[in-house]
Amino acid sequence: MVKFHETLSDRSVYLRYFYSLSLSSRVAHDRLVRICFADYDREMAIVADSRDAAGQHRILGVGRLVKSHAKNEGEVAVLVSDACQNQGLGLELFRRVIQIARDENLSRVDAEILPDNFAMKKIASKLGFRIRTMDDPSSIRAVLDL
Repeated sequence: MVKFHETLSDRSVYLRYFYSLSLSSRVAHDRLVRICFADYDREMAIVADSRDAAGQHRILGVGRLVKSHAKNEGEVAVLVSDACQNQGLGLELFRRVIQIARDENLSRVDAEILPDNFAMKKIASKLGFRIRTMDDPSSIRAVLDL
């Protein structure tokens, strides 16, 4: 996971987390423990990975589903290594996270997206999400009824 975060540009980090987050903050032990050891009753994470010619494992992207406590809904998010962006991996991770939400019998998923995250808005539209503006213009919400 540390090596994965090393592959992310400041822009990719900002578009995913909505603020700048230093590499040292992203790979801090406490944070990695929290995000790597998911409580599968509340959240799911899937990882796209590969092995290079030397057999070294590397993470290419991560998709997440976090279930709501109050409703039968969840929030989805995807983060893809800069070198693997614009190749369909984000779309595939999103598809698979949505399928997990369906398998979990959720009624709806949503994603919060920055207005200038054009790639994520394109993926959301392609997958049938409705784009909603929010009271706060700093982000938009993409909603998909399952």
